[in-house]
Amino acid sequence: MTVDRVLLAEPRGFCAGVEMAIKALAWMVRSFEPPVYCYHEIVHNKIVVQRFEAQGVVFVDEIADVPVGRPIMLSAHGSAPEVVAAARARGSYVVDSVCPLVTKVHHEVKVRAGKGYRIVYVGHEGHEEAVGTMAVAPDSISRVESIAEVAALPHFDEPVALLAQTTLSHRDWEGVAIAVRERYPSVWSPGRSDLCFATTNRQSALMAMAPRCDAIVVIGSANSSNTRALEKLAIAAGCPQVFRVNGAEELPDDLHGTVGVTAGASAPEELVEAIIARLNPREGVEHLRVTEEDEYFPPPRNIRDLQSAIGFAAAAMSGGPAERSLMFDDRRLAASDVLATLLSS
Repeated sequence: MTVDRVLLAEPRGFCAGVEMAIKALAWMVRSFEPPVYCYHEIVHNKIVVQRFEAQGVVFVDEIADVPVGRPIMLSAHGSAPEVVAAARARGSYVVDSVCPLVTKVHHEVKVRAGKGYRIVYVGHEGHEEAVGTMAVAPDSISRVESIAEVAALPHFDEPVALLAQTTLSHRDWEGVAIAVRERYPSVWSPGRSDLCFATTNRQSALMAMAPRCDAIVVIGSANSSNTRALEKLAIAAGCPQVFRVNGAEELPDDLHGTVGVTAGASAPEELVEAIIARLNPREGVEHLRVTEEDEYFPPPRNIRDLQSAIGFAAAAMSGGPAERSLMFDDRRLAASDVLATLLSS
């Protein structure tokens, strides 16, 4: 392998929602005897899932598969209302780690359906986020992901609202959205885009580096929607070689010249570091930053309560003042460091 230079996209890797979900599940792992159950993969990344499985987390696709009385985590992609209700009825302690951006779309669906709208939802068939969102108002929503599917929609007597899966690429969204607006000229859409800012930022960074690259490596799992969107975008940008990999061992041996590296929003930084070490660029690494990304999502409410309870207990047992228990700063704790801790335990 004769790689001259690596262009490293910034932002890349974990988004605020993934950071929040990973740290929340880690708190559950540390606080409860195994097994802790998680409905669906906490995020779509093989390494992250395997790391938690090694700590006794069991990932299930049906809440009925969870033994009554066990702690349950609901994934970052969002769950159907009936799934949330079933988890609360079955689990001893339930944490919903849904990304706040997905919660926003769920709220939009509920409000628009309640006002009598027909919702046209742009999303990938079978994706967990899309399944959970559509379940909020199944009788009021029609899913599409292509211009042809928009054309096949019937005339609706009710007003139409346009919403989207948060992890779509602008390329996946834009043409379909235009088709919906042409088909239903009075369509309502939210003032703030449903598309995730982190997804957009990672795509912007990739597009900025693509013209300079002989190859682009996109790090992330095959079932990660935003990772596959990065892969498709790199191909569409005309990069001569594009590789989506789960880890350094999947890199081809004949890469050369300038190689761009980015990572999907659920891919840990340790994978980026391993990829760069394998590429071993002779002229080093150039960071290509398109924007600062400092969004932070706090832990779910009952995780915050758990943190406070543990903090108070630790202060009491050590004989220290109770106010010292409030010194924990989740914002400064990186999910990548949490994963590394899980590996060493």
